[in-house]
This record gives sequence, C-alpha cells and structure tokens, in this order.
Amino acid sequence: MLEGGGHQGYVVGGCVRNALMGVAVSDVDIASDARPERVVELAQAAGLKPVPTGIEHGTVTVVAGGIGHEITTFRADTETDGRRAVVRFSDDIAEDAARRDFTMNALYADARGLILDPLNGLPDLKARHVRFIGEATDRIREDYLRTLRYFRFSAWYGDPERGFDPEALAGIAETLDGLDTLSRERVGQEMLRLLAAPDPVPAVSVMAQVGVLAHVLPGASVIALGPLVAEEQRLSVAPDALRRLASLGVEEPDLRLSKAQQRQLSSYQSLIGEPQGPAELSYRHGAEIAQSVLLLRAASFQQPVTEEALFQVAKGTEVSFPLSAKDFMPALRGPELGEALRAAEKLWIGSGFTLTKAELLSDE
Repeated sequence: MLEGGGHQGYVVGGCVRNALMGVAVSDVDIASDARPERVVELAQAAGLKPVPTGIEHGTVTVVAGGIGHEITTFRADTETDGRRAVVRFSDDIAEDAARRDFTMNALYADARGLILDPLNGLPDLKARHVRFIGEATDRIREDYLRTLRYFRFSAWYGDPERGFDPEALAGIAETLDGLDTLSRERVGQEMLRLLAAPDPVPAVSVMAQVGVLAHVLPGASVIALGPLVAEEQRLSVAPDALRRLASLGVEEPDLRLSKAQQRQLSSYQSLIGEPQGPAELSYRHGAEIAQSVLLLRAASFQQPVTEEALFQVAKGTEVSFPLSAKDFMPALRGPELGEALRAAEKLWIGSGFTLTKAELLSDE
C-alpha cells in the first residue's frame, strides 16, 4: 500500500530483531516517510481500515486481514523530559533510527525482506550485545524507563557470557534519580516482563549492584532468586514473574499491579511461612499456587522440592471434603456449625484425606 502510493515502508524494531533471532514475533510495526493523513488516505483507497490511534504523534493503525498494524511516520525528537518526547516528522530513516533505544532495535526490513541497518546494529544483534544508540546517558534522559528496558532486553536477548555493556552501566549509574520520576504502572509492567525471562538472575543481580533495584523495589534482595530459577529449571516449571517477584522479599511492592496480580502475589508471600503441607496447599489453593509456594520455600530454605511433595500436590487437587453443613443440621447452627465443619475438615486433612464421612461424623 505504502510503496504503491510512492512512499517508503519498512517493518521495524522488535519484529525484525525477533525474526532475525528466530524468536516468535507478535506485533508488526511499520515505519514510513508518509505523513499520517496520507496513510489514512492510502488505506481507505486500498479498502483497508485506518484507525487514528496516535495520529498527533504520527501513528495510524491500519487493519488488514483482521490484524492491526501500527504505521508511524519517520520522526526525530525535538524535546524530551524523561517520560515523553516532542517530535517532528522526518523524511530521513537515519533520523528515525537515531531516536530509538538500542542498536538491535534500529533495524528495518522492506516488503521483500531486505534489511536496512542505518546504525550498524546487525553486528550487535549477532553478538547478542545490548547497546544503547549513541551516548547511553542521552538515551536514558529521553525516557528513564530505558534503564529498566536495558535490563529486560539483556535478560531476553543478551549473551550472559558476554556480560553487560560497561558504557550502558555507567550511563545508568549516572541517571538513577530519573527512575523516581516514572509511574509505578510503567515500572511494574517492565519489572514483570524482565522477571518473566528464562533466566533473569544476571540482569537483576546487576540491577542490585548498580543501585537500580533499590530505586524501583526498596528492600528487595536477590538472594533467593537464583535458587528459585535453578529449582524451576530442574523441575521444568515454566517461569512465573509474580513467583519470582515474591522471592525478592518485598511484602508490598509499590508497582501498581492489577487486583488479580496483587492477590496472587499476596498468596505466595503469605503462604511461604505457613505450616500447610503440600497436599493441604493444593487442596485449599489449587495446584498452581501450591507448586509456586513449594518452589519459594525451596529457594528460601535451600531445600529442593521432593518427588513426594509433588505427589502430595497432585493428591490435594483430586480430593473433595466429604461433609457439608447439612450433615450437622439441625443439631448445630450459626457459629457452632462453622466451627464443627472446620474441626472435621482439619481432622480429615490430618488423616491424609483418608477419613470417611461416617468416621468423621462418629468422631464428632
């Protein structure tokens, strides 16, 4: 559509990076020298649906085949405040590349798959070297979230044997105070993305060393994170960002999580030190939470999760308490009824779920 209208059009950023790395692609972003109004005009002429999602910033979402593609006009920053940028439209792809964060994200591909690399990012991509474009301090001051993005990208795409870019770490250390200006929602989203990486331990450890972790999660400790990830990998358990967040030991992290996320995190934290065994955990809270709590206990107390514990988790999900309130009525009502049910359930759990309905009632 864009080329047919006499304009440049390139897929850009994450989709190009991931395709070259053999990683799944989700969003497909497109950059063009066409101005937003021209994109709308071309889309309508092609029978496609344009949605002006961010037209004042140069972005139009064009729906093709039921999929939305963000098309953004080449831009250059004219003013930044660490959170938002004032931009002007440009006809120069090099200017557009220069305003991006990392060299591996400043890669473009045309409709035939030809790569354009205005800032020589391909060697960094091949080496899995996460490097800021230009001066690290300049890029960070344009948007302080880039500090957290640096560690997220290092965890997902960096080479752990290579280590971390010294210029990036120096720039991050110089701009730590800027982290305090970020919204807690943005920080929370970025931290969860980082913690969901296959192995976030090197990145989070370096965050702690340079002072980033103390700014975004005061009181956090990385001591249990390594053992947790190792135990997850030993048992082939999928990563869980909230489980890993719980291992950092911050009881009420100010990250503006969703209500569901906060409930899940609170469950992990409150149950780590509870006396409930694997079967009871699973029976009361479900297998997913039970498994996560066992992993967190293993990381905290340096004791691996046993096969027997996993068997008990599976067992706890299969059982059903054989009594109900009507089994005690009409003899008991109100608080006494609730107390009798709880006492019977405790006996039943203590028996390894073996006591029958008749045996429980006879004990009463």
